[in-house]
Amino acid sequence: MLTDLLPILSTLRRHRIAAGLIVLEVALSCAIVTNALHLIQTRVEALGADTGLAESELAVLTLRGSRPLPPERAGGVVAEDLARLRALPGIKAATVANQIVFGNNSNNSGVSLEPDSKGLRVSAAQYTADEQLLPTFGLKLLEGRNFAADEVLDGFEAFNTPDPKIGQLIVNKVMADRLFPGQSAVGKTVYIFGSSPSTIVGVVDTLTHTQMHRARGDGAGAAMILPLRGGGAYVIRAEPGRLDAQIKAATAALEETDKSRVVTQARPLTEMRREFFAQDRAMAWLMGGVCVALLLVTAMGIVGLASFWVQQRTRMIGTRRALGATQGQIRRYFQLENLLLTTTGILIGTAGAVALSQLLMQSYEVPRLPWIYLPAGAASLWLLGQVAVWVPARRAARLSPVAALRS
Repeated sequence: MLTDLLPILSTLRRHRIAAGLIVLEVALSCAIVTNALHLIQTRVEALGADTGLAESELAVLTLRGSRPLPPERAGGVVAEDLARLRALPGIKAATVANQIVFGNNSNNSGVSLEPDSKGLRVSAAQYTADEQLLPTFGLKLLEGRNFAADEVLDGFEAFNTPDPKIGQLIVNKVMADRLFPGQSAVGKTVYIFGSSPSTIVGVVDTLTHTQMHRARGDGAGAAMILPLRGGGAYVIRAEPGRLDAQIKAATAALEETDKSRVVTQARPLTEMRREFFAQDRAMAWLMGGVCVALLLVTAMGIVGLASFWVQQRTRMIGTRRALGATQGQIRRYFQLENLLLTTTGILIGTAGAVALSQLLMQSYEVPRLPWIYLPAGAASLWLLGQVAVWVPARRAARLSPVAALRS
């Protein structure tokens, strides 16, 4: 094989442009495909992200009334509606939450360990609901307790003062670890609104930001629940397999009590998940198509160039066969030539992949390209090159010495 190296290098020097095009094609494929596969993998991980909610049992209902409801009456109306919903057969739990994952809204607040936002401050998704949010969402308490019914405040009254006083809150594990690393967060005091302290009474396992992976920055993933009853969407949790029927029953119950109100949306959370990730799913398919197209173009380029060179070197092949070269030696000659070209392209493409990853990190906050993608991409392109060159190399090896010398 080493004896073929000098003739191959000599031939490549005489065909610099053709060889350079293949090297460039391999380099571009390596740089783009490795980063595209990484982006696809991040999208696929997002599609399967765990929200910590009993998604298959949840539905979200949004109400709109023709007559504006005075803010001071909102809490009482919500309490009456929830009592009716919870009394429906097949409804396991119901609550009104200011936001929910996969929704179009995003409510956040800063939490600090000192009054008036001094010291360490963490931005967290702020959920507000009554004591039924945990059983409705299906959240799992890691430590502490749920809110008591008498701890739930009217949202309008609580915020109708210059210094809102929220006595208790529940945080998720991400937020607990961020505020109190290595310690139990239960019983600790934090500050959300000015100088009034709030005590953490419970820690839930998983409670995500409403925008999931789109939440960025320090403390991303932190979330908390405040015991406030007020405006928002109605969330029901139905017995398994009965969600569609309970959506209809809940819609009827809410509209019957006040003919001026209409349920504008009543959707299962699984449907909201599909819509939320529709763009990510489309992007993953698009990038997958780009990868396949690039690899096909690269393979076709290798096949075309190898076939051209076989045609151009017919007399050389015949001479070598006449001097005793076997079919295997002729085949290995072209495979070695392809290996040199793809290796050069892979080395250039690997540097390009790292540079492209750095650009994506700075411009679009994309995670850094894991190093494992580089050898995996190199191995894939080496294999692609050898498979692509196999047919032309096999055709060259089968040329008859007499026919080749006559050409």
